[in-house]
Amino acid sequence: MPDIRSLFATRLYRARLSEDGSVDPAELEASCYAIAEDDEAGQRWCEENGYPGYTSYASLTDLPWRFPIFADVVKCLDAHVAAFADDLCFDLGDKELRLEDLWINILPEGGSHGSHIHPHSVISGTTYVAMPEGTSALRLEDPRLPMMMAAPTRVKGAPEDLKSFVYVAPRVGDVLLWESWLRHEVPMNMAEEDRISVSFNYAWG
Repeated sequence: MPDIRSLFATRLYRARLSEDGSVDPAELEASCYAIAEDDEAGQRWCEENGYPGYTSYASLTDLPWRFPIFADVVKCLDAHVAAFADDLCFDLGDKELRLEDLWINILPEGGSHGSHIHPHSVISGTTYVAMPEGTSALRLEDPRLPMMMAAPTRVKGAPEDLKSFVYVAPRVGDVLLWESWLRHEVPMNMAEEDRISVSFNYAWG
């Protein structure tokens, strides 16, 4: 019998953001909308750059200071990122993974976020605030895909670890973490209601 092993794993971390209820989803959703309504610079950036809906990515860097609930979110994220870094067997030495960016995403019906990576960071992720029925899942791309120049496509029933794309449908209150080089996208939101999430990057040192 041949010896076939899986090498160079791509890890995806999924958990509830706060098992103890320290982050109330309804309060977090209300805070996202309140910030979006007041953030004129962010609204202007979205309009100028053709971003559907709203993101605070290019306008606000102090969400935990503005609304205490975001400080609670960061406290939860710090614990999850530390656990994921341990799972990844990172040798961090005397430096820590620290929060670099934290931003709100509000995608209305028809909105999408194209395929991308998060350069200059180590671990990235998203926690989900509103996921109406019919909204889009997160699509993750096999990082080897650009090197598969002459490879045939995978059969429909291929195991998850051999698929070229994997779709993950999170629930409200979930947090997903991945290494920042992993290409991902949010396909078009087909629901009538907004899809709301809070994304973030952690850097080393």
